[in-house]
Amino acid sequence: MTPYVLPGVHRTAAAEPGTVYTVASGDLRPAANTTCWPTQEKLENDLSAALTDLGWKVHRGHDVDPAKGHGFIDSQRAGIEVFKNLPKDAPLIVVEGVWQYSHHVLAGLRSHRGPILVVANWNGEFPGLVGLLNLAGSLTKAGRDYSVLWSLDFTDEWARSGLRTWLETGALTHDTGHVRDLPALPQDTETELGTALARQLREEKAIIGVFDEGCMGMYNAIIDDELLNPLGIYKERLSQSALVAEMAKVSDEEARAVRSWLDDAGLTFHTGTDEATELTDTQLHSQFKMYIAALRISDDFGLDAVGIQYQQGLKDTVPASDLAEGLLNNVQRPPVRSRDGARELYAGAPLPHFNEVDEGVAVDSLVTNRIWTAMGLDPATTLHDIRWGEEYEGRFVWVFEISGAVPASHHGGYDKSWSMRQPPMFFPLGGGTLSGVSKPGELVWSRVFLMDGTLHVDLGRATAVQLPQEETQRRLDATNPQWPIMHAELHGVSRDQFMARHRANHLNVAYAPDAATADKALRAKAALFAELGVSVHLCGDVTL
Repeated sequence: MTPYVLPGVHRTAAAEPGTVYTVASGDLRPAANTTCWPTQEKLENDLSAALTDLGWKVHRGHDVDPAKGHGFIDSQRAGIEVFKNLPKDAPLIVVEGVWQYSHHVLAGLRSHRGPILVVANWNGEFPGLVGLLNLAGSLTKAGRDYSVLWSLDFTDEWARSGLRTWLETGALTHDTGHVRDLPALPQDTETELGTALARQLREEKAIIGVFDEGCMGMYNAIIDDELLNPLGIYKERLSQSALVAEMAKVSDEEARAVRSWLDDAGLTFHTGTDEATELTDTQLHSQFKMYIAALRISDDFGLDAVGIQYQQGLKDTVPASDLAEGLLNNVQRPPVRSRDGARELYAGAPLPHFNEVDEGVAVDSLVTNRIWTAMGLDPATTLHDIRWGEEYEGRFVWVFEISGAVPASHHGGYDKSWSMRQPPMFFPLGGGTLSGVSKPGELVWSRVFLMDGTLHVDLGRATAVQLPQEETQRRLDATNPQWPIMHAELHGVSRDQFMARHRANHLNVAYAPDAATADKALRAKAALFAELGVSVHLCGDVTL
């Protein structure tokens, strides 16, 4: 007889026959949840109608909260409590019409025994597809089986057939025939270059600076040291509070010099006077101080790349980090000197920045920077969200749209770029973007991700295309007009193939001057990753 009070085992009710259970992971920011709730509600209604037509009942696993004004799971604790009362063997659909924080539901999904389906609406208004892809990447890293599905409104036969298959079998597979493992590479100068750069990285080491890990619940964006270190990559873990403290040491004169340089370079700032809704000179002044502070801290620690989380840690403290991030990634940028004025920091080169401290992007950006630099190409690289896409004149054109900044060279220069206030629902203290329309040209795209406990990379080719101004504006208005946009056509990869395979919400892109050079750069990149022991996969039409 034990003298202790032992906890009882919590037992959930059995699943109701013929019933599908649903949950909805949301944002941690209340303004985003309330703003996006009508779109989410429509998606849930559309999905419920489809499931009902297929002969199933729908049980929402958590109530709408009238006081909060939405029905999202809005924290990790809330998610744990919701999953305590869900039948563990029930078929479960995670419904995402918005950007969501994967860690809100990851704990429950890890221990759920029934089949899991993640669905999103094919709609650019809010980043539901981005949320689906992040959760897919997180579940892949966690080693949890799941299926994915997407539709405009779940009235189309393709989506309903997919639902039917998943309901009957507990699994849904899509065509991923565009993916193949890396074959033997030709013994040429690009293979030689990639191999040599890999050996240099492994021998001489590199440091990525991480200003607070784990942005917005992106479990997939955290790579353990045990996987990074064999590549020669080591983390310097930094605090965003140190960044704010360093910003306070930057003089107003230095910040004004950054503004003057950008004005002379032709960057357009869309400013006003209302701090709550418009971009102001005060917000920009703070961002210029962040740019200088980030370079000085990076120099202090000898960083080879740096990532600033911003959300959630800084959103209530200083304006957005995006403008600083875009500047860091560009070769031509305002000069910043050491505190004593003796040295220009990272002169004539970008300091690769990995947005939202996505460490898969960190590895990719570091590798791209070294290969492109060695080949004499513009090493400016960026990530984009896979936001949405539609056909245009018979071809499918993606909207790649990161939430704030890309290097100005991707637009063709600062004179073809602009800065607008970040949306208030995500960025209460504002701050400017570094936006524009990506110039037409040849691209290498890639994504480093975790699967089966090891590092993998998908590599492919794409073309950034030019669309008429009215079509570009329509796509911006359908998404976020403040953010930089790329119109991209993937080579040999259909919409549904890409969605089925991609294991993250982000992908990296870098320009090459022509198709032949892009093929060479991709070959060097494949050789580098292969030499480092990363599993390399080629996607679509890739010429080696």
